[in-house]
This record gives sequence, C-alpha cells and structure tokens, in this order.
Amino acid sequence: MKKWLGSIFSVLLLLAGCGGQAKDKSDSAGKEESLKKVSVVLDWSPNTNHTGLYVAQEKGFFKEEGLDVDIILPGEAGADQLVASGKSEFGVSYQESITEARVQDVPIVSIGAVIQHNTSGFASPEEKNIKSPKDFEGKAYGGWGAPLEKAVLASLMETEGADVEKVDIVNMGDADFFTAVKRDIDFAWIYYAWTGVEAELRGEKINMVYLTDYSDKLDYYTPVISTSEKMIEKDPETVKAFMAAVSKGYESAIDQPEEAADILIKAVPDLDAELVKKSQEWLAPRYQDDAPRWGEQKAEVWQNYMDWMLDKGLLEKEIDVDKAFTNEFLPEKED
Repeated sequence: MKKWLGSIFSVLLLLAGCGGQAKDKSDSAGKEESLKKVSVVLDWSPNTNHTGLYVAQEKGFFKEEGLDVDIILPGEAGADQLVASGKSEFGVSYQESITEARVQDVPIVSIGAVIQHNTSGFASPEEKNIKSPKDFEGKAYGGWGAPLEKAVLASLMETEGADVEKVDIVNMGDADFFTAVKRDIDFAWIYYAWTGVEAELRGEKINMVYLTDYSDKLDYYTPVISTSEKMIEKDPETVKAFMAAVSKGYESAIDQPEEAADILIKAVPDLDAELVKKSQEWLAPRYQDDAPRWGEQKAEVWQNYMDWMLDKGLLEKEIDVDKAFTNEFLPEKED
C-alpha cells in the first residue's frame, strides 16, 4: 500500500533584477534570514493529502507567519520517528500510528486532521463481484503484512457473519493496486481519493467497501499533522504560526481546488497532472466536511479507535487520548 515514488522536488526562488535593485535584493535577503526555519516531513510521496502544505508554501502563508518551511520526504526513518527525535518539527502522520506510538511512550501529538473522515476502504475490480465484507471469503487480500489489516478485515466481516480465516492474506510487496489485482490478488486497502480516482481515469471499474459503512470506530483521522510534546513545550508560538499557515493552505485548497492542484503539480512536476486535478476535486469538500473548521478533532474519535484497538488486541495498554491530540493551535473559527 505504501511505496516510495521518488524524491521530492525543491522549488527555488529566483531573485530577478540588478543595478538599482541591489538594495531591494539585500532587503529581501535580510527578510529571508529573519524567518524561522522549520521542516515538515511527509508520510509518503507528495499527493493531494498534502496539497494544503504546498499551497501555504507557494502563496506565502508560511512567510506571513514568520516561517521558512522545508517540505521533505521521510526516507527510511519514517515521519513519526523524525518528529519524535526532533529531526523535523512537524510531520504528516495517522491516528492509528500515533496511538501505537504513544503506547510505546513516544510523545508525538496530532495537531490537526487533514481529512475529517476516513475515506479508505477495500477496493476490487468490478468483475471480482466483491460488494460487501461477506464477499471477502474465498478471496485473496493483498496487503503489507500488518496485524492491523487482519483485525480490520475481521471487524467488517463479523458484521455479516463471515470468517476472516477464509481470506487468503497475501503480501503485495512493491506492487501497486492495479498490477496486483491483475496478478495474484482480488482486493486491497486503498484511499479512494488517490487510487480510486486513478481507477476512474483509467476506465477501470472498481467496487469499494468503505470502513466507515460498517463501523463507527473505524472512522478515525487519517492523515493528520503531527508534532512532538517537546516542540509544544519549548516553542508553542512556532506551532501556532505553523498551523495558522497550514489552515490557510487547506482552506484555500477547499475553496479553489483547481488552483491548489496547479500548485501541487508545479511543486512536484513528476505527478500525473490529470490525476492530481481529479483527486483534488474529489477531496476538496472532504478536508473539512462537517467539522466547524478545518483540522478540528474530537476526543470521542480518538477514544473509539483506541477502544477498538484494545478490543482487537492491537494495543498493550490504554493511552490518555487527551494527550494524543490537541485543537489549541488551530486558528479560532471566525463568526
């Protein structure tokens, strides 16, 4: 499900002018030097989950908040590790991984929900005739070998009296969804906003079994913006400034998805432009959805998912959900 797609592309700011503009360039350089340098590490290769970050960068929202932000890829270490170790001030993470990290006393915190509801689900080519969890029986599921996968499959299947032991769970390795379903699997776990939209563009009809259609406890926040407890303690003003800019970035992506898509394509030209535009159109109303403001999180969502993980034997102990997330760095909602 998760495959690095290459390196991130830096955007270089080219300063124009000469002669009489030397003073302007000097002033600009001084202003650049006064910005606080921080980084945000992505969870994955750049995609429309991250558009708000690129919009904030391109439209100067970070600079307005006094920040010089570097958007980077996690490499082998992973975003959570880089944020927890202080090698990156901010990251893109998931509620499920932050919950697991905090059980291990890794003090990372979610400071904003990128998407308000879980848009993931189990996808299959239409000809496989997999329309509900009951239909998983006798089929091959392609995954990446995490215990969480079998637990989620079982949760959905139990709602229809089906047996997860009748599913052949296969490790997909480096294969993408489209390659794997033509090779040796029947269905896989995808985010519709990217792989589902790509299927539409390819003209390949798929059936989706969404997690949220079968369990409220699986309507968790994925992905989220993260930081560390240490960062919150030592520099809360920078966290507040960062989230003010990021909020503006996602609000802009909500209001102007076509412009936001163009910004992402400009920043990462190797991306499929048509896919980015269609994905951005699909995601725009889902970033905030029914929340009073972009990024806001509810304690009950964190509690429900932790309870589910405990029930499935995926956690060694409970976590204090009130310490796992915070809304305090989101801008106040305007009346």
